[in-house]
Amino acid sequence: MAGAKVKALQGNRGKGGKMWKAVREHRTLYLLMVPGLLYFILFRYLPMFGLVIAFKDYNIFKGIWASDWVGLENFRELIRSRDFWNVMKNTLRISFTKILISFPIPILLAILLNEIRQVRFRKVIQTCIYLPHFLSWVVIGGIMLNLFSPVFGLAGQFFKATGMEAVNIMAKKNTIFWVVIFSDIWKEAGWSTIVFLAALTQVDLNLYEAARMDGANKLEQMIHITLPAISSIVIVMLILRIGKIMNAGFEQILVLQNPITRDTIDIFDTYVYREGLGRGSYSFAATVDMFKSVIALILVGSANKISKWFGEEGIV
Repeated sequence: MAGAKVKALQGNRGKGGKMWKAVREHRTLYLLMVPGLLYFILFRYLPMFGLVIAFKDYNIFKGIWASDWVGLENFRELIRSRDFWNVMKNTLRISFTKILISFPIPILLAILLNEIRQVRFRKVIQTCIYLPHFLSWVVIGGIMLNLFSPVFGLAGQFFKATGMEAVNIMAKKNTIFWVVIFSDIWKEAGWSTIVFLAALTQVDLNLYEAARMDGANKLEQMIHITLPAISSIVIVMLILRIGKIMNAGFEQILVLQNPITRDTIDIFDTYVYREGLGRGSYSFAATVDMFKSVIALILVGSANKISKWFGEEGIV
């Protein structure tokens, strides 16, 4: 027994020595990693201790630890809130629609860009579809207003030219939802193609040559070669997207919503913003955010598990 313990200790020391040896050999890479680690520690992990206010009646004058404990009362208040179910419905509706419509578009764009053989022309197209990503949602909101305004926008000019009654698309509950979806696609679809274009560069070109010799057309090559070759990265990106279902786009909704359309596109993030900063209900806002994070964690874990059932690697 004593000999076995000694060998185990020696093995552990040997592993520790190898680890520190590797650290010394690659110390430059580890030093480059330090700023990223500090960022996550300071701005991601340490703030998690503040979630304790979700279980307290937080008072800014008493501080976090001196505030009174209320247990799960904030969560009960959240469930009983008349806005909760409407916010939940809007968040899921917007997020799932973005996944169903917005998620496949970058894949299609990447495949189409990959088929362009003129390098200069392809770079021009890529630049044009990337540009909207670098515009803030405030700018995008102004563009949407100018585009859909019934008075001075392109939509207004269209209504006048066709003799139709002018409709304020930005102020109607049944149309603002699609403005949200359209603006998200226009802003982010091009940027999201970067990952899929990188994945397409790893596809063996000999497979396409063999398929052409067998008489396969472009569509058949895409279905039987391209999509299976990038399926792993598609699954990973889909899992990450599912993890953001409870984040339907705070800045976008905040810019595009107005008192008339708030009930239609109000989401958890804007609800937290109003309750926390607008009304000073910090405990209630933390409760909403914690609820949202737990649901997101469950969704990511479930999606990852399902992907493994289908033979994909997933994210862990």
